[in-house]
Amino acid sequence: MSKKIIKRSWAEPYKIKMVEPIKMTTREYREKCAKEAGYNTFLLKSEDVYIDLLTDSGTNAMSDYQWAGLMMGDEAYAGSRNFYYLWDNVKKYYGMPYFVPTHQGRAAEHIISKIMIKPGDFIPGNMYFTTTRVHQELAGGTFVDVIIDEAHEAQNEHPFKGNIDLQKLEDLIKKVGAKKIPYVSMAGPVNMAGGQPFSMQNLKEVYALTKKYGVKLWFDATRATENAYFIQQREKGYENKTVAQILKEMCSYFDGIWVSAKKDLMVNIGGFLATRNKKVYEEARNMVVIYEGLHSYGGLAGRDMEAMARGIEEMVRPENISSRVRQVEYCGKELEKFNIPLVKPYGGHAIFLDAKKFLPHLKQDLFPAQSLAAEIYIDSGVRGMERGLVSSGRDPKTGEQRYPKLELVRLTFPRRVYTQSHIDVMVESIAEVYDKRKSIKGLKMVYEPKYLRFFQARFEKIK
Repeated sequence: MSKKIIKRSWAEPYKIKMVEPIKMTTREYREKCAKEAGYNTFLLKSEDVYIDLLTDSGTNAMSDYQWAGLMMGDEAYAGSRNFYYLWDNVKKYYGMPYFVPTHQGRAAEHIISKIMIKPGDFIPGNMYFTTTRVHQELAGGTFVDVIIDEAHEAQNEHPFKGNIDLQKLEDLIKKVGAKKIPYVSMAGPVNMAGGQPFSMQNLKEVYALTKKYGVKLWFDATRATENAYFIQQREKGYENKTVAQILKEMCSYFDGIWVSAKKDLMVNIGGFLATRNKKVYEEARNMVVIYEGLHSYGGLAGRDMEAMARGIEEMVRPENISSRVRQVEYCGKELEKFNIPLVKPYGGHAIFLDAKKFLPHLKQDLFPAQSLAAEIYIDSGVRGMERGLVSSGRDPKTGEQRYPKLELVRLTFPRRVYTQSHIDVMVESIAEVYDKRKSIKGLKMVYEPKYLRFFQARFEKIK
């Protein structure tokens, strides 16, 4: 070569074996669809979506290895061999001896909340997640955000914005008493902060603090491999460790974990909870029978558990996790060329648009993130989702709106689904909407369900 290559390009670590056609639509058609859906992207029909970045939950492409495993489903009601294979991999990769399968992650959240939370309890955590918080509240608890302040600043480039503020946590323990705190809830990366990880150093410090006061520490490990990858890339002393090794060390500091297998494990359905606490395990194993199914299937078919077991093996492979994060990084860099305001650093699973800066002329009461998600869909058929005022919901005691500092649109990348060309189309669409941003007038909410309103709320455009 006559030209010296400074940096080599990378490509996806897979090749396409099967394709799923997607429908091309006109702007006029999408305007009609958006209006019928009440300008809520969750209420759109998937067949009317061109590039679906609503979520990475259950929307991933399984590998040929996983699909082959579906043919090996042992559909026995009790004691399926797939259950034991999955349990073995939970022990091997997460280091947790006790395991209970559930049909998805929020079922595990529900069971843990029912077991551990009493009315009047407080659950500190590194920023809320929607389903986690509602289960904690329904059990009679109150979530308390103890994340570092930098997490609420979209453009702050702190490498570990998912860290817990130790002073905030200790102040809460001293204020309400350790007996009023059933566990500290730690997620990584933190979804609502823009997919931001915590550091291993912070985790060790949180572990030491909770141990000092006799408080349990639980982990939402739904996207834990992404957190492990960021630790590998950003934290001194971990650059030569594998993602699998870092994942296992992370989990060693927790009393237990809950997981939505629809993310890291790259399956279409599934979840589980795992713990080193035998008492919690016995209660969970009993409770899962009431809500989900027998403790050896938890609402899942044997073939689903086989795909999950194989997904655990694949999720820690360096080429899989690095290509996933690089795809998000590519998107972020392309958007920055158009000066699109984003949450920084880029997340592990999604790009988050800063709707407050994107639409500074809209007050938060006009739902800027919801409005922006709707306008992007109308422009190109790209579906993202709101993570702001609508997702934050109302205070269950006062009924007042919660006003989060972050008002975001999340564009989430399903694993192994879209190509760089799809990203380019999405970037160009967002740039087009940004050019015409002053014409966006906002929305008003005309229907609001009691719980998790972002899934079903309906809106009308402000005239």
